[in-house]
Amino acid sequence: MGEGDDTTGDGVGYDNGGRTDGAARRDDAVRAAVEQGLLGPDTPILGLLDVTGIRESAAELRAAFDAVTAPGTPVLHAFAVKATPLVPVLRLLREEGLGAEVASPGELALARAAGVPPRLTVLDSPAKTPAELREALALGIAVNADNAQELARIDGLMRSAHSGSPIGIRVNPQVGGGSIGATSTATATSKFGVALRYEGAREWVVQAYRERPWLTRLHAHTGSQGIPLSLMAQGVAEVFALAEEINGRLGRPQIDTLDIGGGLPVNFGSDESTPTYAQYARLLSEAVPGLFDGRYGLVTEFGRSLLAKHGTVVARVEYAKKAGGRPVAVTHAGVQVAARTVYVPGSWPLRIAAYDAKGRPKEGPPVVQDVAGPACLAGDLLAEARALPLLEQGDYAAALDTGAYYFAHHYAYNSLARPGIHGFAPDASGEVVFATVREAQRLDEIVAESGGAHAGALTTLRAPDRR
Repeated sequence: MGEGDDTTGDGVGYDNGGRTDGAARRDDAVRAAVEQGLLGPDTPILGLLDVTGIRESAAELRAAFDAVTAPGTPVLHAFAVKATPLVPVLRLLREEGLGAEVASPGELALARAAGVPPRLTVLDSPAKTPAELREALALGIAVNADNAQELARIDGLMRSAHSGSPIGIRVNPQVGGGSIGATSTATATSKFGVALRYEGAREWVVQAYRERPWLTRLHAHTGSQGIPLSLMAQGVAEVFALAEEINGRLGRPQIDTLDIGGGLPVNFGSDESTPTYAQYARLLSEAVPGLFDGRYGLVTEFGRSLLAKHGTVVARVEYAKKAGGRPVAVTHAGVQVAARTVYVPGSWPLRIAAYDAKGRPKEGPPVVQDVAGPACLAGDLLAEARALPLLEQGDYAAALDTGAYYFAHHYAYNSLARPGIHGFAPDASGEVVFATVREAQRLDEIVAESGGAHAGALTTLRAPDRR
């Protein structure tokens, strides 16, 4: 891919050539998981996280922006917690120099449990409650106000208590959408931020900063998967131009930090990581050169691009059969771990890798087959009419590129348990070692979440006897 190409990561190809180090580590981990008993008849589904790959992605992100940013410029890379809301992942990324972007009290609690300090935390959400805002301002967490009503709410809180929180306004540059509507956040009717092209909106934003010297940031997030790099850069350019306009009209450099969001798309078609952070940073430096000259601090909010390539969901083939003459591998991974893929396969296709019963890459001629999940839903398919070595009972099907928005976002269809997740890395001798990230959900936990402690609650509610 050439520098600055508008790669969206939508297409899926199945060329088996060009193995990467990540693919080799994945194969070693699947085999080791079977050999060490983490995968088997009694544990038929498992999430795997490549710790080496995660560290490499974090380092690549930092290096990409360091290469184009003036020395001494404050830059915070705040990981979008929604992508992989797991405390050990957040702790690992914190160790690698990243902060956290949170969008709910739950995500903030996870970030705090991982040891992410308030100064490295950013709160974004279109529906912040007074309690959420009060907590964030008390802790000194950066807050991006989504709309005029929220800004008025912050006004009240700022009058009643001093806060060291950096505060900004989120704007929608309305530059358009990409190929996936649900992940396009800069459309004309997006629910996020202040729509800049709405009549009077731009002037309102300028006035809001004029009246509030404590507003020092400006934020926008153009989109995520399916958004071309050129559109992302256009959104950043619009925000930069607005910051320049506000500071110019106010006659002072009031806005000192630009939060440019995240959204770098992921290539789900191969093991190659494209586009890269370096390509995106260079494109931004060409399209918006003033962004990196040191006058503005920077915040980024990448999520999927940091984790997707480094996660794998591996599921045992419980049964192999045929329907309409086509082989069907019935596995333990389906809609409960891959809801987006099952419900919207055209936008969220996944590559599937076949492994034999010993966890080794399966060989053999490609056979067109379906890879199905365990749910009572006809459409519960990880892959349909996919050419793979024939999966047989006891083999394993691995859903690749699932480190973000998959095994950490469980969908409790049929009360299927959340799978366990293990991180892996080589030890000094090169052998694969595992660490528990999240234990598999127990049946008693499912019962508890489903109101088990209140089993008789509804039987006590009776209409009065009016005889």
